[in-house]
Amino acid sequence: MAAEARSPRLAVLIDADNASPRIADGLFEEVAKLGEASVRRIYGDFSGTRLKAWADILSKHAIIPYQQFAYTTGKNASDIALVIDAMDLLHSGRFDGFCLVSSDSDFTRLASRIREQGLDVFGFGEQKTPESFRQACRRFVYTENLLPEAPAVNPGAGSVGRPLEPPSGATPLLERAIAQMDSDDGWVGLGAVGSRLSTLAPDFDPRTYGFGKLSDLVRKTDAFEIDQTEGRGIRIRIKAPPETGKKKARS
Repeated sequence: MAAEARSPRLAVLIDADNASPRIADGLFEEVAKLGEASVRRIYGDFSGTRLKAWADILSKHAIIPYQQFAYTTGKNASDIALVIDAMDLLHSGRFDGFCLVSSDSDFTRLASRIREQGLDVFGFGEQKTPESFRQACRRFVYTENLLPEAPAVNPGAGSVGRPLEPPSGATPLLERAIAQMDSDDGWVGLGAVGSRLSTLAPDFDPRTYGFGKLSDLVRKTDAFEIDQTEGRGIRIRIKAPPETGKKKARS
């Protein structure tokens, strides 16, 4: 009997100084879509009151705290401890990927090093996270999209409400993805567009623009023609620019 396929083993490492405890529920729901969170560790100085909100929810998500006392002002022992542990876990050969939870660009080199080893890195941070860290990850998720007050997907309109960016903001990236794909007539499959987007922009997420599905976002931009045929899925292409008016007749 063939062995059942196992979900990818993931190590979830959280920088408590640069991540809000309010994302915890949404974070682990998102991680569950990617694989199994075999290791769950958080790094910070839990001896004071500043990280008490994290300390109060550790047991709920089976997160193991790694205490790092701030002996010297300006020196981040937590970052160093997280990097050391990440390298130990990487060289153990037991994991298929890492989830780095932080908005700190200092983890850019760590993400790059892990990917050089052939493993996936999934980043989670606020929209303010520097581009260098976002681009170093295979995929980057804005934690604003994981907050508990973020409205649930509307089954009818597909909107998740209160977007971080207007839907029109996705149009240039969508057009760029389509332009890079081979097509004689301009039509491309929506699924293929989604795959190309994940390569072009690791932080692309329809939820950032207020939608749970890429198809709903594409429709809302009103910048693309859509062809949905049963058995062939959804295809899209860039709309032709509107006519600027007929040429004046010669006098």
